[in-house]
Amino acid sequence: MKRVITFGTFDVFHVGHVRILERARELGDCLIVGVSSDALNFSKKGRTPIYSQEDRKKIISSLQFVDEVFFEESLELKGDYIEQFKADVLVMGDDWQGKFDNFRSQCEVVYLPRTPSISTTEIIEVVRSTER
Repeated sequence: MKRVITFGTFDVFHVGHVRILERARELGDCLIVGVSSDALNFSKKGRTPIYSQEDRKKIISSLQFVDEVFFEESLELKGDYIEQFKADVLVMGDDWQGKFDNFRSQCEVVYLPRTPSISTTEIIEVVRSTER
């Protein structure tokens, strides 16, 4: 059984998220998704997500091609998560190209192209600009 792991915030869930998760699942028999905790997201981006970590986990868990979901508490623990979940493949969006190559000794690392013209940050900015 080939196990695939990926990570993300998955805030303001959109078709780009669906597509990358579907493609990740196609690389193996089991897809494990680490959802960034609210605290981790705040430390990375200086803001909390629109949706709570529990809501984001529920959304990801509801997808038929996702087998397991957990909270990613720290970027420094990615190697530990790969080991803990016995992942054979780490999948990330190609906006992270090269940033996770250090895990190649633990598993295969694959960078998938993002869906063009779709970004959670852009969606949030558009919504906020129309609120004014």
